[in-house]
Amino acid sequence: MKRVAFHTLGCKLNFAESSDLARQFVLNGYCQVDFHDLADVYVINTCSVTQIAEKKCRNAIRQAANLNANAIIAVIGCFAQLRPEQIEQVEGVDIILGNANKHKLFEYIEQQNDIKAIDCEDRRHYISDINKVKDISLSYSSEDRTRCFLKVQDGCDYFCSYCTIPYARGRSRSATIADVLEVVKKISDEGKKEIILTGINIGDFGKHNGETFFELMKALDRETDIERYRISSIEPNLLTEEMIDFVSVSRAFLPHFHIPLQAGTDTILKSMKRKYDTALFAQRINYIHSKMPYAFIAADVIVGFVGETDSEFEQTTAFINGLQPLSALHVFTYSERPNTLAINFDNKVPVQIRKQRSLILQEISQDKKHRFYNQNTNSQRKVLWESDNENGLMYGFTDNYIRVCKPYNIQFANQIEEVKLCNLDTDKLHFRL
Repeated sequence: MKRVAFHTLGCKLNFAESSDLARQFVLNGYCQVDFHDLADVYVINTCSVTQIAEKKCRNAIRQAANLNANAIIAVIGCFAQLRPEQIEQVEGVDIILGNANKHKLFEYIEQQNDIKAIDCEDRRHYISDINKVKDISLSYSSEDRTRCFLKVQDGCDYFCSYCTIPYARGRSRSATIADVLEVVKKISDEGKKEIILTGINIGDFGKHNGETFFELMKALDRETDIERYRISSIEPNLLTEEMIDFVSVSRAFLPHFHIPLQAGTDTILKSMKRKYDTALFAQRINYIHSKMPYAFIAADVIVGFVGETDSEFEQTTAFINGLQPLSALHVFTYSERPNTLAINFDNKVPVQIRKQRSLILQEISQDKKHRFYNQNTNSQRKVLWESDNENGLMYGFTDNYIRVCKPYNIQFANQIEEVKLCNLDTDKLHFRL
């Protein structure tokens, strides 16, 4: 039996796509193994958001080549789409597939097997114009037996000044509600209890099909058996009060929101070409809190963007500190990306200052998360227990995304249990039952 191994970098969308591709190999007689093990095929699904992600890609290629010099190494995804010429320079790569072609990975691997038998030096690179792609391949992750990430939308029409994603992923497109419902039924039949809806700009769902993301939410809530849904991330200008009202009374959509902020001043937001201002962001956060005071609300923030002065960074920290309902931050240090507008902007922030600002916001995030956990102490919440045994403990998350653990008991795996949140471990930041 041939063996295939995947290494995935970047967003949850990539993980969903890797999982879907891996299923194709398994259905065709392959055994999926860990990327650190000996394999016949190594697949690296790449990210282009930061320079660090690109460096990790190169390291993964070298690791695979060292594990098995005779293996086929395929590099796919965003970095492959944008910089195939750089990947070509790394010894050992056999196939490079951009986002427009990666869904045909198994087909290309089978072709490469035939080629390798004749000429092991031959390579096959497939980089098509991503802007011509109009369809979407629905993908979902399957590694976790309790939950999965389901891709319902891909691409982006926003072209923010710092971002390469529209160039790597193409224009916004999405599945139909009917197609999503069909895949959700398959996921439900596999026994999973929770689905995280994901996409590049998920709030754009359906705009080319005459449908809306809100209509998808209502259909999933009404027409499926899945007990829990989360929205991975949604732009503040696309998250409406109507959606928030719906989540507050929904059967299955959980009080958990992830909303990009990116900058805490209108000057920087405008330079980033974002489609909202700080007032709109604050209004959305406060409205969620007014409807669901127990909701977990996370925000993405980019620090050290071009032109961000000390004063503007202080305004950002003041704005974030002033948003009491915010529960956590995902902090990203700005990284120059080729072909973006911002790479030509003046007044770049020194890298060392970017790192210092990142540490400051990470501390603010920790404080907010601790405060949120403390506020939920002694409350009753429903936990979905995971199946892994971690040193005699099993873990799970509440509906509002609080981590909980208790002594391992396989009978509780993939079960939802209502518990009282006591015994907060402030160092590891979880409740222990």
